[in-house]
Amino acid sequence: MSLIGKEIEEFSAHAYHQGKFIDVSSEDFKGRWSIVCFYPADFTFVCPTELEDLQGQYDDLKKLGVEVYSVSTDTHFTHKAWHDHSDAIGKIEYIMIGDPSHKISRIFDVLDEEEGTAQRGTFIIDPDGVVQSIEINADGIGRDASILIDKIKAAQYVRTHPGEVCPAKWKEGEETLTTTIDLVGKI
Repeated sequence: MSLIGKEIEEFSAHAYHQGKFIDVSSEDFKGRWSIVCFYPADFTFVCPTELEDLQGQYDDLKKLGVEVYSVSTDTHFTHKAWHDHSDAIGKIEYIMIGDPSHKISRIFDVLDEEEGTAQRGTFIIDPDGVVQSIEINADGIGRDASILIDKIKAAQYVRTHPGEVCPAKWKEGEETLTTTIDLVGKI
């Protein structure tokens, strides 16, 4: 069952953020846009390339009012150790959530039960805590965080412009579509 259009179930967890351990909950997703990026495990191969790439987009995402959370089934202690020992992960300024209980990975339906790790899932959540976009990749396929900028802009536009939708490859400032019966069959 898809999580699109559904509010995220309640959870609380420990996280590592800028040299400190903090508590995070589903309530933190409310009142602002959020990106939640699940990945299989710390100290691996594709994961640090993805998280470093996401850090490269973090300033632009913050300008759009977005907070970023990465999540793996590792502990917040492991996140700190990885942050302290990896050049790529040492750059990360966003929140790194630990999910050793697998509860959050199950809520987002990205837990690989056999491996005990999260799949590569990216979720865009609106200020009401409702999922607006999902992307899930196989373990060997890394993600490109630059596409999140356009997805966020489109989601924000649609939220503030009821009755309009963003076509494929839409960029901010380009024409949108108005969903009326007059448009049916004319595209």
